[in-house]
Amino acid sequence: MSTSSPKPSGSSLAARVIAELNGERPVRLELPGGGRLHLDRRLPFVCVYRRTANDADDNGTEELVTCEACYMIIPAEPRAASKALHLLRAVVQNLADHFGSFLLIETWSAPIEEAHESAIQLNGDSDAVRPRFEIAAPSSRIPRSTIEALSKSLGKDMLPFGGTRVVLGPYREMAPSGRKPLLRMSELKEWNCFSLGVVARPVYRNEATHELYPAVLRSIRHHVHSALEQAYFAFSHKRTSLRTPHYHALGGRTVGQSVLDIDRQLVEIARSFDLLLQATPVNAEAAWREFRRARFGKPPTFFYRPLAIDPALLKRQLYLIPVERIEDPTLSYLFRQKQEELDRQITLLSDVDTPRFLPESLQIYGGVSDWLLNHAVELLDQVPARSRDEPVKQQLDATEFAQRAQQELGYYQQQCADFCATVSVRDDMYAGLMVSGDQLLIGGKFRVPRRRVEALLQHEVGTHLVTRYNGHHQLFQQLEVGLAGYDGLQEGLAVLSEYLVGGLSRARMRILAARVVAARQLLDGASFVDTFRTLDRNYEFSKRTAYTIAMRIYRGGGLTKDAVYLRGLLQILRYLREGGDLEPLFVGKVASAHLPLIFELSQRQVIKPPVLRPRYLESLEAQEKLERLREGMKLMELLQK
Repeated sequence: MSTSSPKPSGSSLAARVIAELNGERPVRLELPGGGRLHLDRRLPFVCVYRRTANDADDNGTEELVTCEACYMIIPAEPRAASKALHLLRAVVQNLADHFGSFLLIETWSAPIEEAHESAIQLNGDSDAVRPRFEIAAPSSRIPRSTIEALSKSLGKDMLPFGGTRVVLGPYREMAPSGRKPLLRMSELKEWNCFSLGVVARPVYRNEATHELYPAVLRSIRHHVHSALEQAYFAFSHKRTSLRTPHYHALGGRTVGQSVLDIDRQLVEIARSFDLLLQATPVNAEAAWREFRRARFGKPPTFFYRPLAIDPALLKRQLYLIPVERIEDPTLSYLFRQKQEELDRQITLLSDVDTPRFLPESLQIYGGVSDWLLNHAVELLDQVPARSRDEPVKQQLDATEFAQRAQQELGYYQQQCADFCATVSVRDDMYAGLMVSGDQLLIGGKFRVPRRRVEALLQHEVGTHLVTRYNGHHQLFQQLEVGLAGYDGLQEGLAVLSEYLVGGLSRARMRILAARVVAARQLLDGASFVDTFRTLDRNYEFSKRTAYTIAMRIYRGGGLTKDAVYLRGLLQILRYLREGGDLEPLFVGKVASAHLPLIFELSQRQVIKPPVLRPRYLESLEAQEKLERLREGMKLMELLQK
């Protein structure tokens, strides 16, 4: 319902709102006097907040309801409030008739002393532990299962801001101080409605100055939202005709244009630079020859591409994006994470080839834990350096591999006509592969054994380009360029694809493990030459391979990204062992920490199932391997024939 259209009053406005709901259209309406009505769709609940004469007196409390799928802000001015209440009654009556019952929740704040005294008076409870929340319920018409779900969630999820107490009392007292309940008891009975109050101790602001604590408020509203959804779920299953598979399915589905604009602005900044390309030496081949001439005793000198952006201007643009205006707590969390990551990446770009680069790299890609290092060392110790499963003959050069990659892209283009990725051989890239946007970049000196071709194609095309394509078809473009911290899960998934097509060789696994060891040596203060010698002498890598591994780790001043491959693979193995489904990992480029949020957004139908499946998942052999992985295969078992 457009907020720019004429605003009729009284029963005509109520009729319009009900017509929109009956037509399965969302309602987002600004009310006279500063009120607001937001109904994502027809649902058997609404959360209400009544403004005070001076909004500063109750700073922050309104935001506890604005993340709900259905909420109403009632203005403070008496005449405007009366009209809003008339509209609320019409909406409640209509939805109660549709679903057979209805839940009305009002939220307000009260100082802890006042709330605690009322609890003692009504409950006779003199417990010294003072709760952060109280659930006010009438002595009659008690929705017990709903209260239990709400109380349990507020008490469990809100620590250290949690703790809750249920207060039973006369219905006339179920309202903020000096006000009457939103509906009359006779209306509740006639429409088969139930009413609860959620009273918050305002720990999210300074009671003396009314100044907000933004981080505390964000945390509290996120957990209050989760608790309310669980209460809605319990209520709808117990008392209404609505059945949903999960409480997240009761969350909002409508995403406003302002949120899409914020997403677009973040993605535009993400696309304005390529961090890995910027941090990769342009003279890696010449530096190798220099290093070899010095008999591997003098660290090579690397040169980098000129920076094509102004970091200061880009950061100014980044922080003009109003992420703080996003009401949805899940989207707010994801978008804030991306904004913070872009800030760190821009800083990293400006510090390429300086001592500041390494500590900034750690903030983005993390370090190497003892747990990860132990896995890497065990693998290097147990897997022989020389293996017959990797014949040095029968190799493809860069041009031949590009032709094969083009054929692979053709397969996906047959599945989806708008799959428009391209392949490019780059002479300014050292031997290797890289996906940048929708391009597969191949270093001019690249060589690959034939038996590794399929594995690398599924790594780069079947994973990186397929997830990018699926992300492109989501509502949020960030799923195309990657949510914050997506690299670990993405690279782990890509390495898994190599195993599923039978191309995860012993030599490949040793390289992934060696990258972890090299990253740890970097962090422990070892020089380029020291790390090269460790790989060459202790772990028997060829000098060229040892150089390449060390170059990737020490580039830019120290980049720990290469440790994420093995870490991500271990995360994927644990995920499958614990019963995780592979399909959601292809909705776009996401981090392992985001999987619960991706599940929530999928339940809410904000995120759609993947449009395109990797070709290797159609293979019976791959499905059989996945079943074995779910049974609990260890890392070393991946290399067993």
